[in-house]
Amino acid sequence: MKNLILLALATTLMWSCGFLGGGGSTGELDRGTKGRRVSYSETPPTGMAYIPSGAFLLGQNDQDINSAMTAGNKVISLDAFWMDQTEITNYEYRQFINYVKDSAARRHLAEQFPEFVIEDEEGDPDARPMLNWRTRIDRRNVEQREVLNAMYYSNEESIFGRREIDVRELVYEYAWFDFVQAAKARYDREQKKYIGTVINAQGEAVEIKDRSSFIIHSFAYVYPDTLCWIRDFEYAYNEPFTTRYFWHPAYNDYPVVGVTWEQANAFCHWRSSMLENSASRNRAAHAYRLPSELEWEYAARGGLQGQLYPWGGPYTTNKEGCYLANFKPQRGKYALDGGVRTIAVGSYDPNDFGLYDMAGNVAEWTNNSFDEGAYSFYHDMTPNYTYNAKASDPIVKKRKAVRGGSWKDIAYFMQNGVRTYEYQDSSRSYIGFRCVRDYMGSR
Repeated sequence: MKNLILLALATTLMWSCGFLGGGGSTGELDRGTKGRRVSYSETPPTGMAYIPSGAFLLGQNDQDINSAMTAGNKVISLDAFWMDQTEITNYEYRQFINYVKDSAARRHLAEQFPEFVIEDEEGDPDARPMLNWRTRIDRRNVEQREVLNAMYYSNEESIFGRREIDVRELVYEYAWFDFVQAAKARYDREQKKYIGTVINAQGEAVEIKDRSSFIIHSFAYVYPDTLCWIRDFEYAYNEPFTTRYFWHPAYNDYPVVGVTWEQANAFCHWRSSMLENSASRNRAAHAYRLPSELEWEYAARGGLQGQLYPWGGPYTTNKEGCYLANFKPQRGKYALDGGVRTIAVGSYDPNDFGLYDMAGNVAEWTNNSFDEGAYSFYHDMTPNYTYNAKASDPIVKKRKAVRGGSWKDIAYFMQNGVRTYEYQDSSRSYIGFRCVRDYMGSR
C-alpha cells in the first residue's frame, strides 16, 4: 500500500511539473515552439561538391570486352552526400603525414617529459594517458632534440648524410566502432550480457565482453610507397619520381599515389577526427570515408543516364579533337592528352556534378570489397558490401573495388560502369582516392 501511495505521488509530481511535455497535463509535446529552437544547417565543406539523392541504372553501357561477368544492370537509389571535387593531392596528404609526424614526436617525448602527457583526471589507473597537444615542442632544447633523434635514420641509413625522417616511425593508430558486428550480436537481458563472439582486430573470434568488444583498434603505416613507380614498371625509367613526386612543390596539386586502401581509410579517419575536434555539438557532421563503388559510379555519371563517360557521349575527344581525360590514347600515345603520367588535378572540365577527373589521371579506391557477382545480391537502396580482411585471410578476400581508370589505361577503363580491383595492401603509381561525407538530413 505504501508503494502505491509513493507511485501515485510521483505521478502527480510529474504531471504538475510538466515532465511529460511542453503542454503539461494536456499530454501535448514540446515541438520546439517554446524557448529557443535549435536548428541545423550544414555548411558546405570546402572543396567538396553536393551530390543530390537520386536513382540511376547501375552497370556498363557498352560491351564487356573482358567477359568478366560484372556487367549486370540494376536500378539503384542513393542518399545525398558530399564528394571531393578532385582526388586527394600530394599537398593534402602531406598534412596527414605532418600530423602523424608530430604525434610520433610527442609520443617519444612523453616517455621522458611529463608535460607532454595528460593523465586521467579521475585517477583511474586503467585509463590510457593522452598526448598533450598544447605543450610546444622546443627543438632548440638539447634534451628534447636528443630524444627526437630516434625518429630519424642513422648515418648509415641516410642518403649522403642528410637528416631524414624514418618513415617506419609514421604510424597512425585509431579505433572505430563495428556497427555490423554489434547489430548481429544478441544481448541477454536476464543475464545482462552479450551472447556469442566477435572478430577482433587480429581476426580472432573472442567472447563478447561488453560494448568495448565492438571497438576495433587499428593502425597503419601512412607514408606513401614512393618505390611503386619502379615496381609497377620495372623496365622503364621512373627513378626521379621516387624521390621528387610526393615532396616537391612542383607536384603539390598532383594526385597522391602509392597509397594502399588501408592508408586511404586511415586518412579518412584522421580527417574525420579533425572535423570532430573543430565542430560544436549541434554543428557536428558525418564522418569522412571512402565512397562505395555505387556512389562513385552515380557521382561519375553526373546525372546523365546511359552515358559511357562522365562528360557524356561516346567519344573521348571534344569537337576540336582535344582529349577530355588523362589516359592512354590510341593504344600507347600517352602524351596526346597532355600528360605522359599523372597531371595536376582539375586540368580537364568537370562533369555536371562539379567533379574533376572521374575518368583518368589516377584510378580511385572505393570502400567496397570486390566480388564478380556483387550486382546480383546488392540491395537496391544505398547498397554496400564490405569485408575487413586480415593479413591471414586468403588473397581473394583482400580485393577492393577500384573505379575510374588511370593515366596508363586505355579508354575502355574510363567508362562509368567499368569496375576492376586491387588488393587492399597493394600500392600503385596509378591509384589514388577521394573522400565522401554523408549529407546531414535531406535537402
